[in-house]
Amino acid sequence: MIRIGLISDTHSFLDDRVKTFFKDCDEIWHAGDIGDPFVLDQLESYKPVRAVYGNIDDHTIRTRAPEIQSFTIEGLKVFMIHIGGTPPKYAKTILPKLQNEMPNLFVCGHSHILKIVPDHNLNKMLYMNPGAAGHHGFHRMRTLLRFGIENGKIVELEVIELGKRGRN
Repeated sequence: MIRIGLISDTHSFLDDRVKTFFKDCDEIWHAGDIGDPFVLDQLESYKPVRAVYGNIDDHTIRTRAPEIQSFTIEGLKVFMIHIGGTPPKYAKTILPKLQNEMPNLFVCGHSHILKIVPDHNLNKMLYMNPGAAGHHGFHRMRTLLRFGIENGKIVELEVIELGKRGRN
């Protein structure tokens, strides 16, 4: 089994406790709106990172993180992008990509809304948005996700609350 820490929408802020919450993770995935390269530096100094850039990310971050990450890990096909919409209302350009890729797991950020839901119209693909871990935005609670992948399945999925936006 491989353990994943999933974070998004840090907007240049990385809570010190992220390292503690992700200490047993094998990889950290960042679903965009990183904000400051310092956030990537900190995460990369701790664990291997797979990241995508978001709409607020500048050229510096876009040279380090692509728009899309598409990969298979432990038998699970993953498609990650920052702006993806939500089932069944995907962003215009996303649905054809998902239909072509047919991932088992679709990860995105942007909405600042924690949501995990299967899409039964797309091969029972699981949609995952970890919400927002930073202080900027309209979300009330800062959140992360932590889970395992074993034999192509998501296991031991946990929601981690970091506290209210604007507070540590």
